[in-house]
Amino acid sequence: MIERLDSVKRGRNGNKLIGNALNHLPECGIEDSLLELIYLRVSQINRCASCIEMQTRELLKAGTAVEKIALVMVWREAASLFTAREQAALLWTESVISAAETTIPNRAHFAVASEFTSNELRDLTIVITLMNTYNRLGIRYRRNTPMLLEMHS
Repeated sequence: MIERLDSVKRGRNGNKLIGNALNHLPECGIEDSLLELIYLRVSQINRCASCIEMQTRELLKAGTAVEKIALVMVWREAASLFTAREQAALLWTESVISAAETTIPNRAHFAVASEFTSNELRDLTIVITLMNTYNRLGIRYRRNTPMLLEMHS
């Protein structure tokens, strides 16, 4: 078996840098509940199990309805559960994460620009790209969570 790099032991400074940036982002003015939804959607797109678990726990702890959390992946079909602002942010998230495929269409930009100020849009884009980086590091290191370890033991 090939041993993966231990991100906790070897990547402390890089992980701390991303963690500090993510911790600063709630100060950007975008509501915490929306940030967590964005983190969850980014993690779903990237298929980062440990991050999906982490965001799900945070959303549940904050009182977000289970139905809403469960349906983030198919938010278009469950649009009535999401505000216009959340829908715009989720569309923007998917467009930014998949920019090579989507080329970030005008409809996504118009939707997000109608719900967010210029500063919020900048910060939202930073949130999305930072979480994307965090996911990719987690996936690369094959980090597991206690819940996932319990399920497979």
